[in-house]
Amino acid sequence: MANAPIRAAIVTGVSRGLGEALAAALLARGFHVTGIGRATSARLRGYRYGFVSYDLAHVHGIDGALTATFAAIAALQPVSVCLINNAAVAGPVGVYGKLASADFVAPLSLNLAAPAALANLFCRVFAMTSGDRRIVNVSSGSAVRVLPGTGWYSAAKAGLEMLTAGIAAEQGARGIHAISLRPGIIATDMQVEARSHSKEVFPSVDVFRDFHEKGMLVAPDVAADRIVTYVVEAPVEQGRTYAYAELGAFAR
Repeated sequence: MANAPIRAAIVTGVSRGLGEALAAALLARGFHVTGIGRATSARLRGYRYGFVSYDLAHVHGIDGALTATFAAIAALQPVSVCLINNAAVAGPVGVYGKLASADFVAPLSLNLAAPAALANLFCRVFAMTSGDRRIVNVSSGSAVRVLPGTGWYSAAKAGLEMLTAGIAAEQGARGIHAISLRPGIIATDMQVEARSHSKEVFPSVDVFRDFHEKGMLVAPDVAADRIVTYVVEAPVEQGRTYAYAELGAFAR
């Protein structure tokens, strides 16, 4: 009997939260999953799961650390391969004028430069392969809505959506799709951390406390299942930004 077709996914930030849930959902559906980040999760295991330990804030080393991994995935000749740029950090929280210049380096590297470098590597390695090839950049409503105390985060996510648009414009002819995803309000450690600050440090803290008090947070596993169905497995529109609340509407 012929070997079953391989579907592959590369997910960053799999130690917890949405990244962990996405990797678990993909494994449950038979994907071969490669996690990338500083740590993995004990929940993620099995012969179809592999993990590469790397701090993505060190953008200059991404090609050296991950080219062989990407090439090994390409050698499997998957019928589909998806890069999910999920890893992100919300800190430092604080208003402009009260932060140190050095505070921005690692967060902007992880939230914007690392996805750009990973997408660049993906396009290089998978340019001449066949099958469904797509990049999913996990953005945020913050890309279009600035909350006082998180201005730099909004700038990074807006940049990430423009990165998606640029990839879509350049790589469409090669059959590589790129989309952005605003995953909604998910019950992750980012939300817990956001609620922990004083109003003096984080003027918008009440917004996040209201999310929690009003039961608006979605469990990561619930969000991940929906995202895999409509963003990883279903056809997508090149260069589009998808909002979590809209997922499913496009399939009807």
